[in-house]
Amino acid sequence: MPLAPPNRRPRRAARRAGVTLIEVLIVVTIIGIAGAMVIPSMANVGVLRIQAAVRTLVGDITYMQSEALANQSRYVLAFGRVARFNTGTSAWEVVAGNGYTLFAPPPGAASVDVTSTVDLYFDPMDHGRPFSRDFDREEYAGAVIENVDINGGALLIFDELGGPVLALTGDDPGTGGSLRISGSDSAFDVTIEPFTGRVEVARVTP
Repeated sequence: MPLAPPNRRPRRAARRAGVTLIEVLIVVTIIGIAGAMVIPSMANVGVLRIQAAVRTLVGDITYMQSEALANQSRYVLAFGRVARFNTGTSAWEVVAGNGYTLFAPPPGAASVDVTSTVDLYFDPMDHGRPFSRDFDREEYAGAVIENVDINGGALLIFDELGGPVLALTGDDPGTGGSLRISGSDSAFDVTIEPFTGRVEVARVTP
C-alpha cells in the first residue's frame, strides 16, 4: 500500500520588523506640518483674548446705554473697580482691579459709591451676580485696561436719554474720553464720543 505524501503547508512570509527610512521621513514630515499649524495658533491666543476683551467692553457700553434709555435711569460704569465674591464673608465686594463694574444708583442720587455694593447693577442673565468684568479672569488673561480718561476721570455716565453726561445730576453733556486695552502682542484704543456715546475702536501699532 503506497504511503501518503507528507502534508506540506505553505510557508508564511516572515513579518517585517522595524520601519523603513521612507516611513520615518513621512512621519517626521507630518509632525513638522502639524507643528507649523499649531504653534502659530497658540501664539495667537493672546491676541484673541485681547480682542475678546475689546468686544466685551464695546458690547457692555452699548447695553448700558440702551438700559439707561429703556429704564429712564442713569447708569455709571466705573473703570478700575471689579466685583469679587468673598468666600470668607459669603458676600460680594467691590475692589480695585483690572476691569469695570456697572452701577445703577437710585433716581435723583447725587453721587455713587463705587467702593460699595449698595448701588451695584446685577446681571440680568444671573441675578445673583453683579454686572462686572474682571480682565484678570482666564478668558481675558493678558488684557489690561490702561490710560482711562473719561470726563477727566474713570466714570462713564449715561443719562435717561442714553447720552453721556458729566454727573449723576444736571444735564451738562460729557466730554467723552478714551482708554486702551493692551496685551503683550497687541493693543486697541477705545474712544467714547461726546453727546452720542458712540464707541470707536482703533488698533494700535506696537
